[in-house]
Amino acid sequence: MKTKSSAAVKKPNIFVRMGRKLKEVFSELKKVTWPSFGKVIKSTGAVLAVVIVFLVVFTAINYGLGALLDLITSLGT
Repeated sequence: MKTKSSAAVKKPNIFVRMGRKLKEVFSELKKVTWPSFGKVIKSTGAVLAVVIVFLVVFTAINYGLGALLDLITSLGT
């Protein structure tokens, strides 16, 4: 059962809680060690290269499977 003392303790309203959370987020962001611009460019280049390689591989597999499906369906007619 709730007593009067526990019922009297209320959470702050949503705007106060959001303000506190934003303050915490910005204080944590100040502690982050950000990479240099050159490192960001190198990492971005590596990610783009891997994405392009996978794009080519999956496109080739898709084309090959499509050609195989066409071959199989043309044999039946």
